[in-house]
Amino acid sequence: MNHEIYEELLFARTLITDTKDFESRFEDILTMVIPPWIINPYGDIEETNVIIQEELTELSANEELKVQFKNGYQQFWLQNNIPVTYPGKASYITNKFTENEKSPASSLQHRAENLSALNRRRMRKRRTILYAKIKSLENEDKERSQA
Repeated sequence: MNHEIYEELLFARTLITDTKDFESRFEDILTMVIPPWIINPYGDIEETNVIIQEELTELSANEELKVQFKNGYQQFWLQNNIPVTYPGKASYITNKFTENEKSPASSLQHRAENLSALNRRRMRKRRTILYAKIKSLENEDKERSQA
């Protein structure tokens, strides 16, 4: 009985720790304000600036893009023709995600580079230790064969 309670407390503490870690690592993503026109470019466009309003009006008249939007807004904005046809929106989206050094993409890239460097150092250290052990074993073997 006590063991089960201990495991549940341990699990709860782990969840709390993981939640705090998640919130601190991804604070920039969690606090990011995404304009409604990114999620639904066919909705209300009064809250956007004039250049984007013009492009959204043009976009709302494009029946071909409306069909493609049904696949989801992520796929919609990732199409190759969107940045060319609607540069105002594309530059806004690009700037929104790269406006600071703590953008999600740069943060993940930085973490991946650090992890890669750390792994290289660890492998180099392991290789050095193994090399020393092999040399030690070789020396022991030579001593045994000479005796």
